[in-house]
Amino acid sequence: MAMRKEPFSVGDTVHIFNRGNRKQEIVRDDIDRARFVQMLYYFNDEYAQPNLFRTLNELWKSDFYTGLERPAGWPERSQLVEILVFVLMDNHYHLVLKEIREGGATKFMRKLGTGMTNRFNTRYEEVGRLFQSAYKARRVDKDNHLQYLAVYIHIKNVFELYPGGLKNALANFDDAFEFACDYQYSSLGAYFSDEHIMAPIISTEMYRNTFKSKEEFKEFAKNCMDFVYFDEKHTKIEARRHP
Repeated sequence: MAMRKEPFSVGDTVHIFNRGNRKQEIVRDDIDRARFVQMLYYFNDEYAQPNLFRTLNELWKSDFYTGLERPAGWPERSQLVEILVFVLMDNHYHLVLKEIREGGATKFMRKLGTGMTNRFNTRYEEVGRLFQSAYKARRVDKDNHLQYLAVYIHIKNVFELYPGGLKNALANFDDAFEFACDYQYSSLGAYFSDEHIMAPIISTEMYRNTFKSKEEFKEFAKNCMDFVYFDEKHTKIEARRHP
């Protein structure tokens, strides 16, 4: 899998995006989706357990896909990055990462890309690359850009899954917002509860320092969806009023 060198420094926040080759699915069922979530947790670690998922499967058996737990006897977890935001869709994903150690984001993304490709090809008896290219990555330079980005990733993407699509979601914003909060394969739910299954994966400091409540974020998200333009390449977000 082609990788790219990133000129990121410790303390940088980075928006990372990748899509399936020829826009194909990168996950096909909830087992694939659960494994993606597990990869976010277990690959975000300096420690590399040989045959990681085989070891976990033998340990947990039928409970393998139901949660996140660090096995006894492993060294203390040492994260490569902080994961601030993520969403998994059928044919693409978005991540917002904070670099907390030199080269951490690159190392984490190498693990994730290789792990996803190898597992997909093994499970579905496919060959070749899973993703269309090396992942795209852009530094997030401003706090307000990060806030808009969180709305784009958590809300706009998941609204497209709402019955009737994005247009119907906007027309029924309150219900669609709860739909987005309940979507299992994004970080949004962890912002509102320390008991959420994604809580061990996500750093919520950015959200909690910016928004005092779920209702405050909801209002911000609604204003963004009314007045913010998100381009189709998933790389540029502009605060501007529609004509």
